Amino acid sequence: MSKENRNYPSEKYAWYMVVMLTIAYILSFVDRYVLGLLIEPIKADLDLTDTEIGLLLGFAFAIFYATMGLPLGYLADRKKRTWLVAAGIAVWSAATAASGIAKNFVQLFIARMTVGAGEATLSPCAMSMISDSFPPEKRGKPIAFYTAALSLGAGIASLISAGVLNWAKSEPNLSFPFLGEIAPWQFVFIIVGLPGFLLAILFLFMKEPKRVGKNAADDKSITFADTFKHVKEKWKIYGSFIAFVCLMIICAYSQGFYAPMFKRTWGWEAETYAVWNALVLLAVGPLTVNIAGWLSDKMYSKYNRKDAPLLIVIFGAFILVPTGIAVPLMPTPELAMLVIAFNTFGIAATSATSVTALLNITPGVIRAQTVALYYMVISITGLLLGPFTVGWLSDNIFGNENLNYACAAVPFIFGILVLPWAKFTLKTYNNELIKIENES
Repeated sequence: MSKENRNYPSEKYAWYMVVMLTIAYILSFVDRYVLGLLIEPIKADLDLTDTEIGLLLGFAFAIFYATMGLPLGYLADRKKRTWLVAAGIAVWSAATAASGIAKNFVQLFIARMTVGAGEATLSPCAMSMISDSFPPEKRGKPIAFYTAALSLGAGIASLISAGVLNWAKSEPNLSFPFLGEIAPWQFVFIIVGLPGFLLAILFLFMKEPKRVGKNAADDKSITFADTFKHVKEKWKIYGSFIAFVCLMIICAYSQGFYAPMFKRTWGWEAETYAVWNALVLLAVGPLTVNIAGWLSDKMYSKYNRKDAPLLIVIFGAFILVPTGIAVPLMPTPELAMLVIAFNTFGIAATSATSVTALLNITPGVIRAQTVALYYMVISITGLLLGPFTVGWLSDNIFGNENLNYACAAVPFIFGILVLPWAKFTLKTYNNELIKIENES
Protein backbone atom coordinates (compact mmCIF):
# COMPACT_ATOMS: atom_id res chain seq x y z
CA MET A 1 0.00 0.00 0.00
CA SER A 2 1.40 3.41 -0.95
CA LYS A 3 1.95 6.14 1.63
CA GLU A 4 -0.87 8.13 0.01
CA ASN A 5 -3.32 5.26 0.22
CA ARG A 6 -2.50 4.73 3.90
CA ASN A 7 -4.02 8.15 4.56
CA TYR A 8 -7.43 6.86 3.53
CA PRO A 9 -9.71 4.98 5.97
CA SER A 10 -10.43 1.29 5.52
CA GLU A 11 -12.61 0.51 2.55
CA LYS A 12 -15.25 -0.98 4.85
CA TYR A 13 -15.55 2.15 6.97
CA ALA A 14 -15.36 4.43 3.93
CA TRP A 15 -18.36 2.68 2.40
CA TYR A 16 -20.22 2.75 5.72
CA MET A 17 -19.78 6.52 5.73
CA VAL A 18 -20.98 6.74 2.13
CA VAL A 19 -24.10 4.73 3.00
CA MET A 20 -24.89 7.01 5.93
CA LEU A 21 -24.38 10.13 3.85
CA THR A 22 -26.58 8.64 1.15
CA ILE A 23 -29.37 7.95 3.66
CA ALA A 24 -29.11 11.59 4.75
CA TYR A 25 -29.27 12.71 1.10
CA ILE A 26 -32.32 10.52 0.50
CA LEU A 27 -34.03 12.04 3.51
CA SER A 28 -33.14 15.55 2.35
CA PHE A 29 -34.64 14.88 -1.04
CA VAL A 30 -37.80 13.42 0.47
CA ASP A 31 -38.26 16.63 2.47
CA ARG A 32 -37.47 18.74 -0.59
CA TYR A 33 -39.56 16.80 -3.11
CA VAL A 34 -42.75 16.25 -1.16
CA LEU A 35 -44.07 19.78 -1.80
CA GLY A 36 -44.43 19.05 -5.52
CA LEU A 37 -46.88 16.22 -4.80
CA LEU A 38 -49.07 18.44 -2.64
CA ILE A 39 -49.45 21.43 -4.96
CA GLU A 40 -53.16 21.13 -5.72
CA PRO A 41 -54.45 20.83 -2.11
CA ILE A 42 -52.02 23.55 -0.95
CA LYS A 43 -53.20 25.86 -3.75
CA ALA A 44 -56.81 25.26 -2.78
CA ASP A 45 -56.34 25.71 0.99
CA LEU A 46 -53.99 28.72 0.85
CA ASP A 47 -55.43 30.28 -2.34
CA LEU A 48 -52.12 30.39 -4.26
CA THR A 49 -51.27 30.90 -7.94
CA ASP A 50 -48.96 28.72 -10.06
CA THR A 51 -46.38 31.51 -9.93
CA GLU A 52 -46.46 31.49 -6.11
CA ILE A 53 -46.11 27.70 -6.14
CA GLY A 54 -43.12 28.13 -8.45
CA LEU A 55 -41.58 30.51 -5.90
CA LEU A 56 -42.12 27.97 -3.11
CA LEU A 57 -40.63 25.14 -5.17
CA GLY A 58 -37.66 27.22 -6.29
CA PHE A 59 -36.84 30.65 -4.94
CA ALA A 60 -37.81 30.04 -1.30
CA PHE A 61 -35.70 26.89 -1.12
CA ALA A 62 -32.81 28.43 -3.08
CA ILE A 63 -32.30 31.55 -0.94
CA PHE A 64 -30.36 29.75 1.79
CA TYR A 65 -29.69 26.39 0.10
CA ALA A 66 -27.57 28.13 -2.51
CA THR A 67 -26.03 31.04 -0.61
CA MET A 68 -25.24 29.27 2.68
CA GLY A 69 -23.43 26.46 0.90
CA LEU A 70 -20.36 28.66 0.40
CA PRO A 71 -19.71 29.61 4.05
CA LEU A 72 -20.60 26.05 5.01
CA GLY A 73 -18.04 24.80 2.49
CA TYR A 74 -15.52 27.10 4.18
CA LEU A 75 -16.37 25.50 7.52
CA ALA A 76 -16.22 22.00 5.98
CA ASP A 77 -12.59 22.66 5.00
CA ARG A 78 -11.79 23.47 8.64
CA LYS A 79 -14.31 22.04 11.15
CA LYS A 80 -15.74 18.66 12.09
CA ARG A 81 -17.90 17.73 9.10
CA THR A 82 -19.96 15.02 10.80
CA TRP A 83 -21.24 17.57 13.33
CA LEU A 84 -22.06 20.05 10.58
CA VAL A 85 -24.10 17.35 8.82
CA ALA A 86 -25.92 16.48 12.07
CA ALA A 87 -26.88 20.13 12.63
CA GLY A 88 -28.10 20.47 9.05
CA ILE A 89 -30.31 17.38 9.27
CA ALA A 90 -31.91 18.62 12.49
CA VAL A 91 -32.65 22.05 10.98
CA TRP A 92 -34.22 20.83 7.73
CA SER A 93 -36.25 18.15 9.51
CA ALA A 94 -37.72 20.70 11.93
CA ALA A 95 -38.50 23.07 9.05
CA THR A 96 -40.23 20.33 7.05
CA ALA A 97 -42.44 19.48 9.98
CA ALA A 98 -43.12 23.20 10.46
CA SER A 99 -44.36 23.38 6.86
CA GLY A 100 -47.26 21.25 8.02
CA ILE A 101 -48.56 23.97 10.33
CA ALA A 102 -48.20 26.85 7.84
CA LYS A 103 -51.37 28.92 7.52
CA ASN A 104 -50.44 31.14 4.56
CA PHE A 105 -47.94 31.75 1.76
CA VAL A 106 -45.49 33.72 3.93
CA GLN A 107 -45.29 31.06 6.63
CA LEU A 108 -44.78 28.28 4.09
CA PHE A 109 -42.17 30.42 2.29
CA ILE A 110 -40.19 30.87 5.54
CA ALA A 111 -40.38 27.14 6.29
CA ARG A 112 -39.10 26.30 2.80
CA MET A 113 -36.25 28.81 3.24
CA THR A 114 -35.23 27.03 6.43
CA VAL A 115 -35.36 23.62 4.78
CA GLY A 116 -32.91 24.99 2.22
CA ALA A 117 -30.63 26.35 4.95
CA GLY A 118 -30.41 22.95 6.64
CA GLU A 119 -29.87 21.00 3.43
CA ALA A 120 -27.07 23.36 2.37
CA THR A 121 -24.76 21.71 4.91
CA LEU A 122 -24.88 18.24 3.42
CA SER A 123 -23.28 18.05 -0.01
CA PRO A 124 -20.17 20.22 0.60
CA CYS A 125 -19.39 18.11 3.68
CA ALA A 126 -20.30 14.84 1.94
CA MET A 127 -18.14 15.43 -1.13
CA SER A 128 -15.22 16.54 1.00
CA MET A 129 -15.55 13.45 3.22
CA ILE A 130 -15.85 11.09 0.24
CA SER A 131 -12.80 12.67 -1.41
CA ASP A 132 -10.83 12.11 1.79
CA SER A 133 -11.95 8.47 1.94
CA PHE A 134 -11.16 7.23 -1.60
CA PRO A 135 -8.24 7.81 -4.02
CA PRO A 136 -9.09 9.62 -7.30
CA GLU A 137 -9.34 6.46 -9.40
CA LYS A 138 -11.94 4.99 -7.00
CA ARG A 139 -14.17 8.01 -6.39
CA GLY A 140 -16.59 7.44 -9.25
CA LYS A 141 -18.56 4.60 -7.63
CA PRO A 142 -19.02 6.12 -4.15
CA ILE A 143 -19.98 9.51 -5.58
CA ALA A 144 -22.43 7.84 -7.96
CA PHE A 145 -23.83 5.79 -5.07
CA TYR A 146 -24.36 9.00 -3.10
CA THR A 147 -25.90 10.70 -6.13
CA ALA A 148 -28.36 7.81 -6.50
CA ALA A 149 -30.16 9.39 -3.54
CA LEU A 150 -31.67 11.91 -5.96
CA SER A 151 -33.89 9.33 -7.61
CA LEU A 152 -34.20 7.19 -4.47
CA GLY A 153 -35.32 10.19 -2.46
CA ALA A 154 -37.83 11.28 -5.07
CA GLY A 155 -39.18 7.75 -5.39
CA ILE A 156 -39.46 7.24 -1.65
CA ALA A 157 -41.09 10.66 -1.27
CA SER A 158 -43.65 9.67 -3.90
CA LEU A 159 -44.50 6.40 -2.16
CA ILE A 160 -44.69 7.93 1.31
CA SER A 161 -46.83 10.82 0.09
CA ALA A 162 -49.16 8.56 -1.86
CA GLY A 163 -49.62 6.26 1.13
CA VAL A 164 -50.15 9.03 3.64
CA LEU A 165 -52.49 10.96 1.34
CA ASN A 166 -54.59 7.86 0.67
CA TRP A 167 -54.83 7.15 4.38
CA ALA A 168 -55.51 10.76 5.30
CA LYS A 169 -58.28 11.10 2.72
CA SER A 170 -60.00 8.06 4.17
CA GLU A 171 -60.16 9.71 7.57
CA PRO A 172 -63.03 12.18 8.08
CA ASN A 173 -61.03 14.33 10.49
CA LEU A 174 -57.33 14.57 11.38
CA SER A 175 -56.95 16.05 14.83
CA PHE A 176 -53.84 16.11 17.02
CA PRO A 177 -52.94 17.53 20.44
CA PHE A 178 -51.69 21.14 20.29
CA LEU A 179 -52.39 21.28 16.53
CA GLY A 180 -56.12 20.75 16.36
CA GLU A 181 -57.59 19.77 13.00
CA ILE A 182 -55.13 19.64 10.11
CA ALA A 183 -55.47 18.92 6.39
CA PRO A 184 -53.99 15.75 4.84
CA TRP A 185 -51.23 17.75 3.10
CA GLN A 186 -50.19 19.22 6.45
CA PHE A 187 -50.04 15.77 8.00
CA VAL A 188 -47.72 14.60 5.19
CA PHE A 189 -45.18 17.33 5.97
CA ILE A 190 -45.17 16.47 9.66
CA ILE A 191 -44.74 12.74 9.07
CA VAL A 192 -41.82 13.06 6.63
CA GLY A 193 -40.05 15.66 8.77
CA LEU A 194 -39.80 13.77 12.05
CA PRO A 195 -37.42 10.84 11.18
CA GLY A 196 -34.52 13.19 10.51
CA PHE A 197 -33.92 13.85 14.20
CA LEU A 198 -32.81 10.24 14.79
CA LEU A 199 -30.38 10.39 11.87
CA ALA A 200 -28.94 13.66 13.17
CA ILE A 201 -28.09 11.95 16.47
CA LEU A 202 -26.30 9.10 14.65
CA PHE A 203 -24.04 11.56 12.79
CA LEU A 204 -22.91 13.10 16.07
CA PHE A 205 -21.13 9.81 16.87
CA MET A 206 -19.59 9.11 13.44
CA LYS A 207 -15.82 9.17 13.01
CA GLU A 208 -14.44 12.04 10.94
CA PRO A 209 -12.24 10.88 8.00
CA LYS A 210 -8.67 12.17 8.03
CA ARG A 211 -8.09 14.99 5.57
CA VAL A 212 -5.82 13.83 2.74
CA GLY A 213 -3.12 16.07 1.33
CA LYS A 214 -2.77 19.79 1.90
CA ASN A 215 -6.02 21.27 3.11
CA ALA A 216 -7.50 24.46 4.46
CA ALA A 217 -7.52 23.15 8.02
CA ASP A 218 -3.70 23.26 7.91
CA ASP A 219 -3.37 26.44 5.86
CA LYS A 220 -5.24 29.26 7.59
CA SER A 221 -4.32 31.69 4.80
CA ILE A 222 -6.73 30.01 2.37
CA THR A 223 -9.84 32.18 2.01
CA PHE A 224 -12.95 32.55 -0.11
CA ALA A 225 -10.96 34.96 -2.24
CA ASP A 226 -8.55 32.19 -3.20
CA THR A 227 -11.44 29.99 -4.32
CA PHE A 228 -13.00 32.77 -6.37
CA LYS A 229 -9.60 33.67 -7.85
CA HIS A 230 -9.01 30.08 -8.95
CA VAL A 231 -12.48 29.75 -10.50
CA LYS A 232 -12.16 33.14 -12.20
CA GLU A 233 -8.84 32.13 -13.77
CA LYS A 234 -10.46 28.91 -15.05
CA TRP A 235 -13.85 30.44 -15.92
CA LYS A 236 -14.06 28.91 -19.39
CA ILE A 237 -13.51 25.41 -18.03
CA TYR A 238 -15.83 25.71 -15.05
CA GLY A 239 -18.44 27.78 -16.88
CA SER A 240 -18.84 25.53 -19.90
CA PHE A 241 -18.90 22.37 -17.76
CA ILE A 242 -21.34 23.72 -15.18
CA ALA A 243 -23.69 24.93 -17.94
CA PHE A 244 -24.55 21.30 -18.70
CA VAL A 245 -25.21 20.57 -15.03
CA CYS A 246 -27.36 23.70 -14.78
CA LEU A 247 -29.36 22.50 -17.77
CA MET A 248 -30.00 19.20 -16.02
CA ILE A 249 -30.98 20.81 -12.72
CA ILE A 250 -33.31 23.34 -14.40
CA CYS A 251 -35.14 20.53 -16.18
CA ALA A 252 -35.24 18.33 -13.06
CA TYR A 253 -36.63 21.03 -10.78
CA SER A 254 -39.17 22.15 -13.37
CA GLN A 255 -40.70 18.69 -12.98
CA GLY A 256 -41.93 19.73 -9.56
CA PHE A 257 -45.05 20.69 -11.52
CA TYR A 258 -45.54 17.19 -12.97
CA ALA A 259 -48.10 16.06 -10.36
CA PRO A 260 -50.55 18.90 -11.14
CA MET A 261 -49.70 18.57 -14.85
CA PHE A 262 -50.83 14.93 -14.82
CA LYS A 263 -53.99 15.99 -13.00
CA ARG A 264 -54.87 18.85 -15.36
CA THR A 265 -53.81 17.12 -18.59
CA TRP A 266 -54.84 13.49 -18.09
CA GLY A 267 -56.95 13.49 -14.92
CA TRP A 268 -54.57 11.48 -12.73
CA GLU A 269 -54.81 12.17 -9.01
CA ALA A 270 -51.58 13.09 -7.22
CA GLU A 271 -51.51 9.70 -5.48
CA THR A 272 -51.71 7.83 -8.79
CA TYR A 273 -48.96 9.91 -10.33
CA ALA A 274 -46.85 9.51 -7.18
CA VAL A 275 -46.97 5.70 -7.26
CA TRP A 276 -46.16 5.40 -10.96
CA ASN A 277 -43.46 8.03 -10.73
CA ALA A 278 -41.92 6.24 -7.76
CA LEU A 279 -41.77 2.96 -9.68
CA VAL A 280 -40.00 4.65 -12.59
CA LEU A 281 -37.56 6.56 -10.40
CA LEU A 282 -36.66 3.55 -8.26
CA ALA A 283 -36.27 1.24 -11.25
CA VAL A 284 -34.23 3.56 -13.45
CA GLY A 285 -32.46 6.15 -11.30
CA PRO A 286 -30.26 4.17 -8.86
CA LEU A 287 -29.27 1.62 -11.51
CA THR A 288 -28.29 4.36 -13.95
CA VAL A 289 -26.14 6.36 -11.54
CA ASN A 290 -24.29 3.30 -10.29
CA ILE A 291 -23.62 2.07 -13.83
CA ALA A 292 -22.46 5.57 -14.74
CA GLY A 293 -20.10 5.62 -11.75
CA TRP A 294 -18.73 2.19 -12.61
CA LEU A 295 -18.30 3.18 -16.27
CA SER A 296 -16.54 6.40 -15.29
CA ASP A 297 -14.00 4.53 -13.15
CA LYS A 298 -13.56 1.86 -15.83
CA MET A 299 -12.89 4.37 -18.62
CA TYR A 300 -10.58 6.34 -16.31
CA SER A 301 -8.41 3.42 -15.17
CA LYS A 302 -8.50 0.97 -18.10
CA TYR A 303 -8.66 3.30 -21.09
CA ASN A 304 -7.02 6.39 -19.53
CA ARG A 305 -10.08 8.51 -20.39
CA LYS A 306 -9.72 11.04 -17.61
CA ASP A 307 -12.53 13.02 -19.20
CA ALA A 308 -14.91 10.07 -18.72
CA PRO A 309 -17.03 11.79 -16.04
CA LEU A 310 -17.62 14.77 -18.31
CA LEU A 311 -18.41 12.57 -21.33
CA ILE A 312 -21.16 10.89 -19.30
CA VAL A 313 -22.50 14.29 -18.15
CA ILE A 314 -22.84 15.51 -21.74
CA PHE A 315 -24.29 12.21 -22.97
CA GLY A 316 -26.99 12.42 -20.31
CA ALA A 317 -27.83 16.00 -21.29
CA PHE A 318 -28.47 14.94 -24.89
CA ILE A 319 -30.96 12.36 -23.56
CA LEU A 320 -32.80 14.45 -20.97
CA VAL A 321 -33.59 17.45 -23.20
CA PRO A 322 -35.60 15.79 -26.01
CA THR A 323 -37.33 13.42 -23.62
CA GLY A 324 -38.13 16.33 -21.29
CA ILE A 325 -39.82 18.12 -24.19
CA ALA A 326 -41.74 14.99 -25.17
CA VAL A 327 -43.15 13.94 -21.77
CA PRO A 328 -45.81 16.68 -21.43
CA LEU A 329 -46.86 16.30 -25.09
CA MET A 330 -47.71 12.60 -24.96
CA PRO A 331 -51.35 11.65 -25.75
CA THR A 332 -51.79 9.43 -22.68
CA PRO A 333 -50.37 9.38 -19.13
CA GLU A 334 -49.05 5.85 -19.65
CA LEU A 335 -46.94 6.95 -22.64
CA ALA A 336 -45.80 9.98 -20.67
CA MET A 337 -44.58 7.69 -17.91
CA LEU A 338 -42.68 5.59 -20.43
CA VAL A 339 -40.87 8.67 -21.71
CA ILE A 340 -40.21 9.77 -18.12
CA ALA A 341 -38.21 6.56 -17.71
CA PHE A 342 -35.85 7.64 -20.53
CA ASN A 343 -35.76 11.18 -19.15
CA THR A 344 -34.84 9.83 -15.70
CA PHE A 345 -32.00 7.89 -17.34
CA GLY A 346 -30.62 11.11 -18.83
CA ILE A 347 -30.94 13.10 -15.61
CA ALA A 348 -29.39 10.31 -13.55
CA ALA A 349 -26.45 9.88 -15.93
CA THR A 350 -25.69 13.60 -15.89
CA SER A 351 -25.95 13.92 -12.13
CA ALA A 352 -23.99 10.74 -11.41
CA THR A 353 -20.56 11.94 -12.55
CA SER A 354 -20.82 15.72 -12.54
CA VAL A 355 -19.15 16.15 -9.14
CA THR A 356 -16.49 13.58 -10.05
CA ALA A 357 -15.67 15.70 -13.10
CA LEU A 358 -15.47 18.77 -10.87
CA LEU A 359 -13.20 17.14 -8.27
CA ASN A 360 -10.77 15.96 -10.95
CA ILE A 361 -9.90 19.56 -11.89
CA THR A 362 -10.11 21.14 -8.40
CA PRO A 363 -7.12 21.58 -6.01
CA GLY A 364 -7.61 19.74 -2.71
CA VAL A 365 -6.93 22.86 -0.64
CA ILE A 366 -10.18 24.50 -1.83
CA ARG A 367 -12.17 21.37 -2.62
CA ALA A 368 -15.09 21.80 -0.20
CA GLN A 369 -15.38 25.51 -0.96
CA THR A 370 -15.37 24.85 -4.70
CA VAL A 371 -18.01 22.14 -4.33
CA ALA A 372 -20.08 24.56 -2.27
CA LEU A 373 -19.68 27.25 -4.95
CA TYR A 374 -20.66 24.68 -7.58
CA TYR A 375 -23.82 23.75 -5.68
CA MET A 376 -24.60 27.42 -5.15
CA VAL A 377 -24.45 28.16 -8.87
CA ILE A 378 -26.42 25.15 -10.07
CA SER A 379 -28.97 25.51 -7.26
CA ILE A 380 -29.64 29.19 -7.89
CA THR A 381 -29.90 28.53 -11.61
CA GLY A 382 -32.04 25.40 -11.35
CA LEU A 383 -34.32 26.43 -8.52
CA LEU A 384 -34.95 29.95 -9.82
CA LEU A 385 -35.29 29.21 -13.53
CA GLY A 386 -36.92 25.75 -13.38
CA PRO A 387 -40.10 25.97 -11.25
CA PHE A 388 -40.58 29.74 -11.66
CA THR A 389 -40.42 29.56 -15.47
CA VAL A 390 -43.09 26.85 -15.53
CA GLY A 391 -45.33 28.77 -13.15
CA TRP A 392 -44.90 32.06 -14.99
CA LEU A 393 -45.54 30.50 -18.40
CA SER A 394 -48.62 28.76 -17.03
CA ASP A 395 -50.08 31.95 -15.52
CA ASN A 396 -49.12 34.36 -18.30
CA ILE A 397 -48.63 32.54 -21.61
CA PHE A 398 -50.32 29.15 -21.91
CA GLY A 399 -52.99 29.33 -19.20
CA ASN A 400 -53.31 27.09 -16.13
CA GLU A 401 -55.27 24.47 -18.07
CA ASN A 402 -52.30 24.07 -20.46
CA LEU A 403 -49.65 23.46 -17.81
CA ASN A 404 -48.19 20.69 -19.99
CA TYR A 405 -47.05 23.21 -22.60
CA ALA A 406 -45.29 25.25 -19.93
CA CYS A 407 -43.51 22.10 -18.71
CA ALA A 408 -42.42 21.20 -22.25
CA ALA A 409 -41.12 24.69 -22.96
CA VAL A 410 -38.47 24.65 -20.22
CA PRO A 411 -36.16 21.89 -21.60
CA PHE A 412 -36.66 23.30 -25.12
CA ILE A 413 -35.65 26.85 -24.20
CA PHE A 414 -32.63 25.98 -22.09
CA GLY A 415 -31.57 23.00 -24.18
CA ILE A 416 -30.99 25.07 -27.30
CA LEU A 417 -28.84 27.46 -25.24
CA VAL A 418 -26.50 24.80 -23.82
CA LEU A 419 -26.23 21.69 -26.01
CA PRO A 420 -24.31 23.39 -28.87
CA TRP A 421 -21.38 23.97 -26.48
CA ALA A 422 -20.59 20.26 -26.01
CA LYS A 423 -17.47 20.14 -28.22
CA PHE A 424 -16.00 23.31 -26.70
CA THR A 425 -16.62 22.00 -23.17
CA LEU A 426 -14.81 18.73 -23.81
CA LYS A 427 -11.86 20.53 -25.41
CA THR A 428 -11.30 23.01 -22.57
CA TYR A 429 -11.75 20.33 -19.92
CA ASN A 430 -9.20 17.99 -21.52
CA ASN A 431 -6.71 20.83 -21.91
CA GLU A 432 -6.98 21.48 -18.17
CA LEU A 433 -6.47 17.79 -17.36
CA ILE A 434 -3.30 17.77 -19.48
CA LYS A 435 -2.05 20.88 -17.69
CA ILE A 436 -2.68 19.34 -14.26
CA GLU A 437 -0.89 16.14 -15.27
CA ASN A 438 2.14 18.08 -16.55
CA GLU A 439 2.35 20.09 -13.33
CA SER A 440 2.16 17.05 -11.05
